[in-house]
Amino acid sequence: MSHDSRPPDPGPLSLAEVEATARTAHAGQTDKAGRPYAEHLRAVAEGVRQRGGDDEQIAAAWLHDAVEDDALTERWLDEAPLSRRTKDIVLALTKRPGEPPEAYAARILATPGARLVKEADLAHNADPARLAVLDEATRTRLTEKYTRMRALLGRVGGG
Repeated sequence: MSHDSRPPDPGPLSLAEVEATARTAHAGQTDKAGRPYAEHLRAVAEGVRQRGGDDEQIAAAWLHDAVEDDALTERWLDEAPLSRRTKDIVLALTKRPGEPPEAYAARILATPGARLVKEADLAHNADPARLAVLDEATRTRLTEKYTRMRALLGRVGGG
């Protein structure tokens, strides 16, 4: 019977496997400053770890932009050997075209574990050293965007 010949369920991907998958998926992509995109992913994953995030959140940090950036498909995510929680966080952080920031923030807040990953993402995106290499108009636009998202997520005034 065919079910006897199936390999055993390998279980969820390890963090090293998730990292390797994300690095491969985003290979050749750069951030707005022209740096390899994997540097941003690593920084967000490390930010999640430093904020006390668990392995499911760290895995989501590595993958947080993969679907939005078309580095991986939603079908890949759906079929990947990852926890439901990790998949839900990645989907929560995936902006939809034309989606209002309020709806995006509400989905993040409604998804267990997603807010911490988004906070790590915003912290790295808003890093003055990263913003300093951008032109003034881009820097101003992004700073306003990140400040607004922090407010929508309830993080104004250190709250």
